[in-house]
Amino acid sequence: MLANAWKETVRDAMADIAATRESAKVQVRRAIRRRTSDQAELKRLFGLLKVDRWANDPYLSRQMRSLWRRGHNRTHNQIVVRADQHHTRADEGGRLWLAVPGLVRRQMVRIPLNTAVAPTGTLRLILRGDRVEIHYQIDAATMKTSQRPCGTATLGVDKGYTEALTDSDGNHHGGHLGDLLTAEADRIKERNRRRAKVRSVANNAARRGDRAKAERIARNNLGTIKRDRQAARHQARVRTEIFTAVHQVVNKAAVVVAEDLTKTFTGRKPLGKNTNRRLAAWTKGVTAEALKNVSERRGSALVHVNAAYTSQVCHRCGCFGRRAGDRLHCTLCGVVWQADVNAAINVLRRHGDPDITLHTPHRVVRQIVQARADRHRSRLPLPDSIPARPGGERIIQPAQQ
Repeated sequence: MLANAWKETVRDAMADIAATRESAKVQVRRAIRRRTSDQAELKRLFGLLKVDRWANDPYLSRQMRSLWRRGHNRTHNQIVVRADQHHTRADEGGRLWLAVPGLVRRQMVRIPLNTAVAPTGTLRLILRGDRVEIHYQIDAATMKTSQRPCGTATLGVDKGYTEALTDSDGNHHGGHLGDLLTAEADRIKERNRRRAKVRSVANNAARRGDRAKAERIARNNLGTIKRDRQAARHQARVRTEIFTAVHQVVNKAAVVVAEDLTKTFTGRKPLGKNTNRRLAAWTKGVTAEALKNVSERRGSALVHVNAAYTSQVCHRCGCFGRRAGDRLHCTLCGVVWQADVNAAINVLRRHGDPDITLHTPHRVVRQIVQARADRHRSRLPLPDSIPARPGGERIIQPAQQ
């Protein structure tokens, strides 16, 4: 590879490693706050983490090894080409060809393009089997979707598995997401079962000394080109479904209130293998990316709130209910709500909540919600709902002895 290409590729790889390291530090800081409340200890640990001396502390070293995952990335099939190292030309038939530097001096490698738009700027060439993908940056302001205005309402949204998003008006968006994820999970299960049988035949042949048969099976039946192509098509369909759902929400909303999809929740009850397999393909990251990108392009505001217990609390009375599938049974009101719609309404009400902020621990959130439910059940006024005198002064009742 020419010097310009590998230098840019190495620089890009180092930038990816640094980005994943900084992302891991965010999670380590949360773990530090959960571990101790001593200000001196917090200052010491945060200081070591900031100057990248976390390897000197056993606790920080364990956390970084666990969350950083040793900085691995996937740039073995990619190269980066600078803007001044490539050009495009059209042939007699009008087809575009991209020319990039090759291994031979002053000889360019020409790649046919399946588009009429010439790529510009720094390019990333990704080799996937016998295909070459060309990635480049574009100005989001020039996209057609960026010219569409956003709505005027304020909506809360709740992510789901069956539907991509459910808003606080009761509308569902991206209704085919669950079918896509379920069908893909079942297909992968069956494909892996068959590949395991074929791999067993190849291993038995190798143990018998029939290396030719084992290599033939590995070459013709255990390849990854078709598998990667199918995975890329599935990911493209999922992204289209999720981005379409987000656009439908932004069509109505100038402010979108959503839960922070970067947080993880532990301690849940164990689920079955099929359920775990399907939830493993649940694309929370794509949903978070779509909400952020679409909101920025179309001028709507995205507000993240603390979503702890929003799917377990009745939005009418604030009491904890009983969740059964896509239904929430309120034990106090006796009403059965659609769980996703109820959660979206609760997410919307978290916007501007003075007691529950984005970083309030879930145990504290449960205490606040339970206290509000008890006050509602006993029909006592809320602390901030004491009637005021005509002059604007509030009447403070003396405490009972």
